[in-house]
Amino acid sequence: MIRIEVPRKIVFSLNNISALLNLSIALLAVSCAPIFIRLSETELSANGTVFNRMLIFVVVFGMLRGIRQTLTQPKNTSLIPPLLLQEWIFLIIVGICSIISLVLWALSLEYTTVAKSMLLSNMTPAFTSVGAWLFLGKRFDSKFITGVIIALVGAMALGLEDLNSSEGNLIGDMYALLSAVFLGSYFLVVEKLRSRFCATTILLWRCGIGSILLFPIVAFSESQIFPTTLIPWLAVLGLGIISEGFGQRLLADSMNHFSSSFVSVFLLLEPIISAILAWFIFAEALSPITWIGFVVILSGIYLAKTSDSSRKAH
Repeated sequence: MIRIEVPRKIVFSLNNISALLNLSIALLAVSCAPIFIRLSETELSANGTVFNRMLIFVVVFGMLRGIRQTLTQPKNTSLIPPLLLQEWIFLIIVGICSIISLVLWALSLEYTTVAKSMLLSNMTPAFTSVGAWLFLGKRFDSKFITGVIIALVGAMALGLEDLNSSEGNLIGDMYALLSAVFLGSYFLVVEKLRSRFCATTILLWRCGIGSILLFPIVAFSESQIFPTTLIPWLAVLGLGIISEGFGQRLLADSMNHFSSSFVSVFLLLEPIISAILAWFIFAEALSPITWIGFVVILSGIYLAKTSDSSRKAH
């Protein structure tokens, strides 16, 4: 029998391409989120929209998880080590950070355009990279840092347009920027948890805790909890199944191959897709500065991707 040895470099390259493809699919799924949010907020508040998003994920994927476990009946479950106190804390932090980030982002979409909200809320590379350096001991090469700076400059240039606009737009930008701080924290904690938990487990904790925290707020402060018409129902189903179920799960999976800092940089592509969708659906105009910002962001992402710091250390 003839054995064919596949060089390690080729195997790594194929794995890298597969991981990048999964990350791209995740990008497409999460890019639909602002469109779903806009459609949902024709009937629900920002809090109600996020609550429905998380509850739908817990119900749908929790049931699927339960059915799968019943059918497979894993053996030696007694060998699974119990959760440590630190892991309990991290799982709770995942839910708190994500719920704050999502609510702030949904609020920003009530005041500013989809394109600018997406760009400012995806300023997470700055916060993620600093957090990885401070708390995870991560070191970045000059190529990665240059790429992050270039991408962030492109994102900030778009936000500066609102300084000459109305006060409402500036408030929306502030909400979006604050959401980036908590999203960066979320990515760091997920990267830490991926060594122990699968993506579905992490997201079930994220959405379960988020639903519990938001329910009393929505129940006592909002006029309605669930949608009553077709379009908002389809929107929240899209948020729970497409954006959360496929997008966020694949993002968590990608952290087996890429660092959380690179994932956050890659997500700066999200506003391009979201802005084009908003252009078609909501007729939101894209100015020349917006297009220039997109080109600058793409250039920064390319530099960051080709650096050694984009890969997760094993």
